[in-house]
Amino acid sequence: MNKINNNSTTWWLWAARIFVGLLFIFSGLVKINDPLGFSYKLEEYFEVFHLTFLSGLSLTLAIVLCALEMVLGFALLIGVRAKSVAWGLLLLIIFFAFLTFYSAYFQVVQTCGCFGDAIPLTPWQSFSKDLFLLLLILLLFFNRTQIQPLFIAKTADMLLILAAIISVGLGLYTYNFLPVIDFLPYKVGANIPDEMKTPPGAKPDEFELTYHLKNKKTKETKVMNNTDYLSSNIWKDNNWEVVGEPESRLVKKGFSPKIMDLGIQDAQGTNYNNELLTNPYNNVIIVAYDLSTTNIDAINRLNALAINLQQNFNTRTVLLTSNSAADAEAFSKAHHLAVEIFYADGVPLKTMVRANPGIFLMKNGTVINKWHYHSMPNLDELTKKYFQQ
Repeated sequence: MNKINNNSTTWWLWAARIFVGLLFIFSGLVKINDPLGFSYKLEEYFEVFHLTFLSGLSLTLAIVLCALEMVLGFALLIGVRAKSVAWGLLLLIIFFAFLTFYSAYFQVVQTCGCFGDAIPLTPWQSFSKDLFLLLLILLLFFNRTQIQPLFIAKTADMLLILAAIISVGLGLYTYNFLPVIDFLPYKVGANIPDEMKTPPGAKPDEFELTYHLKNKKTKETKVMNNTDYLSSNIWKDNNWEVVGEPESRLVKKGFSPKIMDLGIQDAQGTNYNNELLTNPYNNVIIVAYDLSTTNIDAINRLNALAINLQQNFNTRTVLLTSNSAADAEAFSKAHHLAVEIFYADGVPLKTMVRANPGIFLMKNGTVINKWHYHSMPNLDELTKKYFQQ
């Protein structure tokens, strides 16, 4: 290990190096814990910038970007290839800052996904964070020749390759076997009906209305918020008229349930939230948000499992999808499904489980366990752990 030259490496450079390196590793780590979720966020940006032809690459890009963050952060900490790493960090933070500013200013993507679902940030919070990081990275960039390596070049390169392999490997693992840590509201142990409730006395969002007024006689114009508009009694004066629609602005964020958008319906549009989410017995929910891209082999295995659970334990098994009723019925007939089919919007279904299909075991609205189709249990495993009295 090389000795650090105190004459060329000052404490503030080390502080910036450690802070930026650890933050990039943390940022990449929390996103690569849920690469499919990050890929959904990338798809939102692709739509905003009319780059939907890249949507098919969103998952690959998600894993690569997360791995790149982690590798650059690690490389900065150990001081390997300092000039290239400084350039990489600078270009990456400029890119992120542009995205977060665009999201905040034009209000197009309301959560940037910078720290995944672990630490939700508003676009302006994300942009402020990126500006602060940009300052630190500029400090590192202009002093990149003073960044001293901790190891000899050969050892550092081997560590960097190992970091890249581990980073990509983590992304592939969590994509195929669900996040290691589930930050979503449908995690194991969560009671879904409770997550949908607003507690008594909870304060709602507070909004301020802005009125644009014009005097019919003098042509004078005024801009007033709703408080001034009402207290001044200008609304009683027939000479003043409101021009256009009042503008609404969120002043103070109130309480929001963790789950707000889940509505389970049958083919006729009847809501089944209460019936399905308060079942007092063990019940299985299969989530296949898109039947056209779902794993057919997994669907067939789950169908056989559903038949066995029904015969042996009278267990209710339902399939949730965002496809149309006509498409779902055709799919059911083609694959001889023995499960009930219900419908919900694709956004909450993608949030419920990062798999297509994914499996929930629920009781009294509580998630007992959930699985990716790659790790789904067989009948014996379910029986021994969950169905034996």
